[in-house]
Amino acid sequence: MLLAPTLVWGSVQSVALRGFFNRARNPARIVLSAYLAFITLGTFLLFAPFAMDGPRGLGFTDALFTSTSAVTVTGLSTVDVAGFSLFGELVILALIQIGGFGIMTIASVAILLTSRKVSLRQRMVARAEIASIDIGELRPLIVSIAKFTVLTEVVIALLLFVRFSGLIGDSIPGSAYSAIFHAVSGFNNAGVALYSDNLERFATDPFVLVTLSVAFIVGGLGFPVLVELRRRVQPRMWSLHTKLTLSTSAVLLIVAPILVLLLEWNNEATFGPMSTVDKLFAGWFTGSTPRTAGFNIVPTGEMTDPALLVITSLMFIGAGTASTSGGIKVVTFAILAFVLLAEVRGDSDVNVFKRRLSPAVIRRAITIALLAVGLVVTASIVLEAISSYPLTDTIFEVTSAFGTVGLSTGITANLTVAGHMMLAVIMVAGRVGLLTFVTALALRSQQLSYRYPEERPIID
Repeated sequence: MLLAPTLVWGSVQSVALRGFFNRARNPARIVLSAYLAFITLGTFLLFAPFAMDGPRGLGFTDALFTSTSAVTVTGLSTVDVAGFSLFGELVILALIQIGGFGIMTIASVAILLTSRKVSLRQRMVARAEIASIDIGELRPLIVSIAKFTVLTEVVIALLLFVRFSGLIGDSIPGSAYSAIFHAVSGFNNAGVALYSDNLERFATDPFVLVTLSVAFIVGGLGFPVLVELRRRVQPRMWSLHTKLTLSTSAVLLIVAPILVLLLEWNNEATFGPMSTVDKLFAGWFTGSTPRTAGFNIVPTGEMTDPALLVITSLMFIGAGTASTSGGIKVVTFAILAFVLLAEVRGDSDVNVFKRRLSPAVIRRAITIALLAVGLVVTASIVLEAISSYPLTDTIFEVTSAFGTVGLSTGITANLTVAGHMMLAVIMVAGRVGLLTFVTALALRSQQLSYRYPEERPIID
């Protein structure tokens, strides 16, 4: 498994010396090309006839969409995952692990294991993907990420195995395989399950719901936060990024489940028939999964419009920076909230946790938010124009792709080829990050050597 990323890394670097990449050898283009390379590889593997059960294989468009969804750890699917063969499931599992851990990060691990030396360029590319501030600390950071990922997935898999072996009635190897698959899918926030109903059969199983929710919440914090929590136990020593990530995530994990629970309490198609205790656990899981994971324990298409709007907002926000999440990320959302608060108060500076935010950080947050709004609105208009579904469903679908969440009201499989391709592009943009995506496509990567005179237009 480590050989393939190394080969891809080498091929990407060779391509980067010519043509499109030669114009501006920025890390963003290398990161994007690596994701596209693995999407292509996954497409051809899933296109093989033996990737599906039965005599008919997967169509090329469906294979491309499924591969993109797996590599970007989104979970949207045009076909029933239960219809894949063991080979197809293993391909999806591998793509989820590679895409969730980070293609550049995996390549760095492979190089470390083989040569124990990572070049400066390779460090810069990996840094662009995992948001490492100090290039010099990249090696211990990558090692810590690898160890933590494997350890967490093993623990989650063991917990799920104990439960699955007693519930599903499958063989020991079957229960172990199911536990491993869902542990990887959960920690990497892919939201892909081996069952046609996703996780609806576990809607009243608190053990499975809590175990998986812990997996995708931890995975959604982001590697920089996880590594810092491991190194610095005392909160007063945490960086501003960690404080913002944890505090904003905590608020969303409290507010969102409460809203979903209240809005779906009497909905007979979702929470209505459940007992009070089951409703509480279902509300917790349904309110915490939309920011990145995408598992569903009730039919998403049967939820009320207000609840769908709450979920759409959560998918747009996303989870932690340098995690498996898409969206604008919780830190960006928090910064925008503090900018708004400072402006309302008339403060000249934006202060957060006794720290002043730099204008560059504020401008970056605003840029990401505006790019995200523009992308979601434009794509929703296009999807609405080429399909016959209500606007609520199309906005939900586009936001789910952008947030790499994977929740759907049920329209994914019935969209046109153009709709599927547009969602695939959005999933890639959401996974690599909007600024990385835009920077990779930018025609100019150098800053201007001059500045124009300053003038202030009237803003009211």
